[in-house]
Amino acid sequence: MDNSISLSSGRHQLLAGLLVLIGAICLSAKAVIIKLAYQYGVESVSLLTLRMLFSLPFYLFIVTYATGRLSKAYVSPGKKDLALIVLFGVIGYYLASLFDFLGLQYISASLERIILFIYPTLVVILSAIFLGKPITRNQTLALLLTYAGIGIVFSENLLMPEREDFLLGTGLVLLGALAYAIYLMGSGSLLPRIGTWRFTSYAMMAAAGAVIIHHGIQCRWALFHFPWEVYGLALLMALISTVLPSFLISEGIRVIGAGNTAIIGSVSPVSTIILAYIFLEERLGSMQWVGALVVIAGVLLVTLQKQKSF
Repeated sequence: MDNSISLSSGRHQLLAGLLVLIGAICLSAKAVIIKLAYQYGVESVSLLTLRMLFSLPFYLFIVTYATGRLSKAYVSPGKKDLALIVLFGVIGYYLASLFDFLGLQYISASLERIILFIYPTLVVILSAIFLGKPITRNQTLALLLTYAGIGIVFSENLLMPEREDFLLGTGLVLLGALAYAIYLMGSGSLLPRIGTWRFTSYAMMAAAGAVIIHHGIQCRWALFHFPWEVYGLALLMALISTVLPSFLISEGIRVIGAGNTAIIGSVSPVSTIILAYIFLEERLGSMQWVGALVVIAGVLLVTLQKQKSF
């Protein structure tokens, strides 16, 4: 009996690990899909708006489902909670996505994923500055590794003729990573009480509202004049790189823990590089590969150290 329970649990954990792997690969495809869509003349704000509009019905369904099924396990958010969710949703899914989409106009999908992948190190730094959480020796080593890796990745690009565009794109993606780190740091006290799925859905709905308002001001909601490929890619991004990974990775965290999820999720930069090579013919130089691996090692170290501290 005990052996059968153990076997069943092992299979469940293996399945959860596989779900996380699929989720990480799906998430890593986002930058590639964005770059493909840009080839059809769509600008960043319209593409982001289409992504949000296609994602929104799924998150509305989740909120309805979560409210009905999870009310006993988690508290319903009050007015203060809702205000905070809106704030962090706008920061984490509107501003972070906007900076990311803008940055991808200037840098490759491969470099974008490597830069975005440093957000756990930014959480550690922000937590030390604003929450007074000390940075441990291992975390210091991890930070040094991560930013040394970023330096190695950048070293080849700084000699390129398009240096100014590269620096602009890098800065925008870094702002996106910073915005997402602020979202993670601020949402830490809300998630355990409200629940991951419900919190994420409310946050995504708030971000969608902000994106739609932004598009109305800038583009007057002109969304129906693009080639059909833009709508197909936006729908694909909404399903494959937004909704699906949010389910798969959340379930993985629940079953195998955040630390193991982080280890499996470290495949994300590598899978982006492979997908960008296949669909965009992007190629990293040897030094950039070395830098990418150093970044992954540093982020893994800081993430696992963070998990041990809880």
